Order: sequence, then structure tokens, then C-alpha cells
Amino acid sequence: MRLGIMGGTFDPIHYGHLFIAEVARVHFCLDSVQFIPNGSPPHKPDHALTAPDHRYAMTQIATRDNPAFVCSAIELNRRGASYTVDTLDIVQSANPGADLYTITGIDAVAEILTWKRHELVMQKTTFIAAARPGFDLGLLEQRLPAAYLKKILIVDSTALGISSTDIRRRVRQGLPIRYLTADGVIDYIAEHRLFSGEEADSTGAPQ
Repeated sequence: MRLGIMGGTFDPIHYGHLFIAEVARVHFCLDSVQFIPNGSPPHKPDHALTAPDHRYAMTQIATRDNPAFVCSAIELNRRGASYTVDTLDIVQSANPGADLYTITGIDAVAEILTWKRHELVMQKTTFIAAARPGFDLGLLEQRLPAAYLKKILIVDSTALGISSTDIRRRVRQGLPIRYLTADGVIDYIAEHRLFSGEEADSTGAPQ
């Protein structure tokens, strides 16, 4: 089994996330892609995230129409910082024998040496790095050991130019976000008054 893993704050999830995941799934013949909203990402310690239950619910809504996409709350249900090495252990335990492919942006892969226990991360997964226009692939060769480069697959994807930061800004300013994310996510944002400073009460992380 070839299992894709896509982590992120998904605050909110948008079509850029979904498109990259689908390109990676098709190009590398993945059986499924598991979307895992971050719990407490160590690289964003001062970033105020939307409540976990809302981010999980939006991710569920956005992925429900693709039978190859699965949403997981494994990072939201555990305490402390969310490290990739720990998440990979949990996913592997739940899917013994599966080959794990971590889908992420190429900028994140270029910083892999700063990750916790990065040598174990590279043993546990192969990276599918989504290239963006203007990124110098030679930087990977300059920064990473040859053994790491062998476990990094590059996928070219259309740059959709969508970001969660911009979606939140547009909501605050009363601007349209249709066609940036799934209609169900837009409805959820409106129903719970997310990103407007008038968020409805949160009920906590999903079980």
C-alpha cells in the first residue's frame, strides 16, 4: 500500500492543498492521501490558530467528495507540539507494511535538517515536494545530504496562488472567497463566523 500524508494547519484548507494532493496521488500512484491537521506546530509557536475542531471540520468537508482522501485527527488528539517523526510512527502503526509518502511544499523540504530527529523522518517516509515557480532546485543539493535527496520526489504543479492567510484576510475585509476553497468550507466559515473576529464558541478537538 502506498499512503500519502499531507499535514498542515489547514486554517482554512483550500483548493491549493487539494490540488497538490491529487496531483501527487495520481502521479505517484498513491492508494490514498491522509490529511492531518496540525495540533501545535513547533514552527509556528506564536501563531494563533483557529480552534482544532473547526480546522478539522473544514478539512473533513473539503475532502469528503474524494474517496481517496481521508481526514485524520491524530495530531489534534494528543498533547504537546506536533512533530512529523511522531506522526509518522502513529500512521505506520495503524497501517503496518504501508509505504509512507509525505506531501509538502519544496520550501519545507529544504529546511528538513532543522526538523526534530530528521534522520529518523527520512528513514520512515519518502517526500513528495511540490515545486513552485522560481525555486532553485539546486538549493536542495547544496543543503541536503545525498542520502536525503534520494528520498525526495519532485512534482510540478500549477501554482494556484491561494493561501490560507489571504483567505482569512479576505473574510475579515468582507471580500469573496468563492473558488478559493470548497463551497462547504465557505458555508462553515460563515456559519461559525470564523476569521471575522466574531467566532462562535469552540467545543474542543474532535474525538
